[in-house]
Amino acid sequence: MGEALVEYNQNERTQQRHFLQGFGGDTSNFLVAAARQGSRVAYLSALGSDGHANLLRQMWTDEGVCHEAVATHPQAPTGVYFVRHTHAGHQFDFLRGGSAASLMRPGALDCSLLSATRAFHFSGISMAISATACDAVLLAAQQAREHGALVSFDTNLRKSLWPLARARAMSREAMALCDICLPSWDDITELTGLSEPQAILDHCLGLGAKVVALKMGAQGAWVAQPGARLYIPAFKVDAVDATGAGDTFGGVFVSQWLRQPDLREAGRYACAAAALSTQGYGAIHPIPHRQQVQHLLQASP
Repeated sequence: MGEALVEYNQNERTQQRHFLQGFGGDTSNFLVAAARQGSRVAYLSALGSDGHANLLRQMWTDEGVCHEAVATHPQAPTGVYFVRHTHAGHQFDFLRGGSAASLMRPGALDCSLLSATRAFHFSGISMAISATACDAVLLAAQQAREHGALVSFDTNLRKSLWPLARARAMSREAMALCDICLPSWDDITELTGLSEPQAILDHCLGLGAKVVALKMGAQGAWVAQPGARLYIPAFKVDAVDATGAGDTFGGVFVSQWLRQPDLREAGRYACAAAALSTQGYGAIHPIPHRQQVQHLLQASP
């Protein structure tokens, strides 16, 4: 559950003003990554009644993402963002204020799928886009847990969407609700003030998460549960754009965990998929399919 957006990503291989149209939104990226591993997935969100919404719905149809529970708002727009590549990394510019997804609120969405799902995923962005969306997401997570689903949470911190103090408070509440916590290094160090992987793992597990996968980009990942923790080295690839790599990691990790709840296997599989996703531009297009991930795993001792 969260917000999907249409993406315009600067293409470094052409003139600076050329942008490739694609798709983004962390939870939507997560779902596509899981779908490309063979999982059955569905989205709970809202879009505008516009051309960008049509593009997203067609993409989800093509990817096998059920979007029947994605509401259509007659007046609010679908969110859009631009990615520019600089010497300091990629820069994001969002046009999402007052978007259809930000107007989500408890009781206004079709939550019937929550009674049948095996896992429910949301992120810090899902909660940050508005106070009503935050309430709706936390309620949905609670309902999913009551029906026996695993709950997965990605910290994804966007300080432009809410104050750091509120982000810290709501992230603590989300970790207490989740079974699988998927923090990224840059986010979780700001949210906790901690700077050592073991302390971060202890913090997340101490708040209630049952499984933690700490994403550290080119430094690999740490995966942990009470009584066990492992370091997973990164896979070396020719990376050109890391947009959506963390979302790919998350979607693939949860998909693989549902197949086989093994820390090492899920962690290696997710690191391999995330690495492969950096070999192309945009959030969605480079996400690998299961056969590609398996090939990289077989080629790497």
